[in-house]
Amino acid sequence: MSIELLNMAQIDPTAPVGPQLTRILRLCIVRNQLEPGMRLSESDIGTKFGLSRQPVREAFIKLAEEGLLEIRPQRGTYVRKISLEAVMDARFVREAVEADIVKACAANTPEGLVRDLRDQIDAQKRLADDRPSAFVPLDDEFHRTLAEAAGHPNAWTVIEGMKSQMDRVRQMTSTNFPVAHLIAQHTAVVDAIEAGDSETAKDAMRGHLRMILQDLPAIRETYPDYFDAPQG
Repeated sequence: MSIELLNMAQIDPTAPVGPQLTRILRLCIVRNQLEPGMRLSESDIGTKFGLSRQPVREAFIKLAEEGLLEIRPQRGTYVRKISLEAVMDARFVREAVEADIVKACAANTPEGLVRDLRDQIDAQKRLADDRPSAFVPLDDEFHRTLAEAAGHPNAWTVIEGMKSQMDRVRQMTSTNFPVAHLIAQHTAVVDAIEAGDSETAKDAMRGHLRMILQDLPAIRETYPDYFDAPQG
């Protein structure tokens, strides 16, 4: 796919351009608008956004550090294929951390948390567009709210830094992304928190974050060229 066909956001020249470009390119990669294996050109990206090569190069380096781009000396920069190992590691860390987060929320529920979470679930239900690209931001808001309520906002920052590969999988197909099921799982988490049932809240969150394990084989079969070859 040519970058000319992408619906990229505009750069605000009054704010630092490097972080903006990094964020835009990251989103395009996570949404698979920039497909795995695609070659990116510093000059093409710079021309697209009216930027010099320096901020583009810095964005490429940042995204390479996140495992989203691969910079091949003398050959170019490519969108990395999805690392199955990175997906599984991120899911493992999320489950461990977020299970403890909801357990803490249920044991000591901040005032207004349940109301806020139910308002978010209502917004999720009102979402007319059930594509992953529309639902994922609301899902992230839900999980971020829980981390902040538990007194661990930095834990969500760490998770956000790890979950790009997971998000690429989540964006890949609506068929394996049952939004109604995810909303029901969110509701089960909130019900357990409201009841002060830490163990049920923890189990509900673990089940929620294990869904990707069920979907991943079918997604890999449908999009084999998007994934790194299995190790060993």
